[in-house]
Amino acid sequence: MDFTAYVAERRPRLVRTAVLLGCPPADAEDVVQSALLRCYRSWRRVTAADRPDAYVHRVLVTTLYDARQRRWNGELPTAELPDGPAADPRWAEGIAVRRALAALSPEHREVLVLRFWADLSERDTAVALGVAPGTVKSRTSRALAALAPLVEAPDVR
Repeated sequence: MDFTAYVAERRPRLVRTAVLLGCPPADAEDVVQSALLRCYRSWRRVTAADRPDAYVHRVLVTTLYDARQRRWNGELPTAELPDGPAADPRWAEGIAVRRALAALSPEHREVLVLRFWADLSERDTAVALGVAPGTVKSRTSRALAALAPLVEAPDVR
């Protein structure tokens, strides 16, 4: 697959992955752009990898780490408030999921987002995080246990 087609197909999902990993939505675009630039510079290596998606996610995670170390993430006051949220009920569900993920440790959040949002296998997640596959399994188990009390169960009738 050529770089342009890859970006066209996967960029929105990479941005969403960055947001779920704890990156502010306004910065997620920049982080993904930087990660894709890094991948573009070594695109032959990316396409030669056994799992190109895991390779790109590894670059994304590393770029996010670098961005967190460099950037000041403080808020700036403003005289005008943005428009209110939409009335779409999925919006509230998205907020609840992001709040629950934000309450987890970074390691737990990363493994859940990469496994279940980015839909990477245990092996690909291990490559993306630079850990052993067994570590992915144990982190996933602990993360799901930590997440369970944070998420309300739907009413079953």
